[in-house]
Amino acid sequence: MTSSAVSLSMPTVPRRRRSPEEVAAAAPVAGPKRVLLAAPRGYCAGVDRAVIAVEKALEHYGPPVYVRKQIVHNVHVVSSLEEKGAIFVDETDEVPEGALVIFSAHGVSPAVVQSAEDRGLRTIDATCPLVTKVHKEAVRFAKDDFDILLIGHDGHEEVEGTSGEAPDHIQIINGPHEVDKVTVRDPEKVIWLSQTTLSVDETMETVRLLKERFPTLQDPPSDDICYATTNRQVAIKKIAPQADLVIVVGSANSSNSVRLVEVALEYGAKASYRVDFANQVDEAWFEGVATVGVTSGASVPEVLVQDVLRLLAEYGYGTVEEVVTAEEDLLFSLPKELRATLKQAGDVSRALGGRRPRS
Repeated sequence: MTSSAVSLSMPTVPRRRRSPEEVAAAAPVAGPKRVLLAAPRGYCAGVDRAVIAVEKALEHYGPPVYVRKQIVHNVHVVSSLEEKGAIFVDETDEVPEGALVIFSAHGVSPAVVQSAEDRGLRTIDATCPLVTKVHKEAVRFAKDDFDILLIGHDGHEEVEGTSGEAPDHIQIINGPHEVDKVTVRDPEKVIWLSQTTLSVDETMETVRLLKERFPTLQDPPSDDICYATTNRQVAIKKIAPQADLVIVVGSANSSNSVRLVEVALEYGAKASYRVDFANQVDEAWFEGVATVGVTSGASVPEVLVQDVLRLLAEYGYGTVEEVVTAEEDLLFSLPKELRATLKQAGDVSRALGGRRPRS
């Protein structure tokens, strides 16, 4: 199988990049230069599964394969799949009747599923199983007539999908600042759920404030913030106090990538920036910097991190120390609609999504 981590040509930079000597002259660095590289970083099992699903669908059904929304929130991955024949649309009514459409890793509401059925579309549901778990929790507690306080970012695709499971029972809480606005029917029948890609610390602060107002507020049966989001935040928390600069590789619409920048700053990094590609790194960031922390969001292929490390090496940051805070070996089966096709075709090249060997 062709990996989605094949590097694309990066956009040109409309300026002259200063040389390492010019940067050093502007602000000399005290002490040896080094990179602290976070592990885990990059692709999680749910993202890997979703990207493989699109690749396998293109391979076995042929292009075009339609995908509702971005399959994962990463511009490089989306562009790579477009080159192979994927067509990304905002809604199912943009898909020709009878065509194949894949639902993204962020999940969809029942209304979207019904819309696809009404148009006679063939569907593959690439929703991350950890997001599906939150959907099932919402359905379960709505059936028991609970008020559900969904902590998440209003307008995010995952939140739209989850709230669509029980719109009459769910209130969206964007963060601690909205706790005072919450009203419930029965304070004895309230539970909180969350978007899977949030800041762990901010979410727990929101929960703390909610419990001050509603002491019997119930917790979800298991953690809703996914293991990958938590692990990446833990890794950058360890690196941040030692870092003069933290570079997070990830796209602007990737919630977990944006959170990593915030966490780095909160835990002591002197500066932190997010980039999609290495050529977006500003060499002025290196002035006076001895230690650079590097990580990437859960939808980022490793090739983009390696591009950043190569650039850093050009500016003298060739010593790379990997800071390992967890090992990830979770695997998810591919969507059931696709597994049947692969089995019939005798394709056993990739039946699971999970941690790929870094390349």
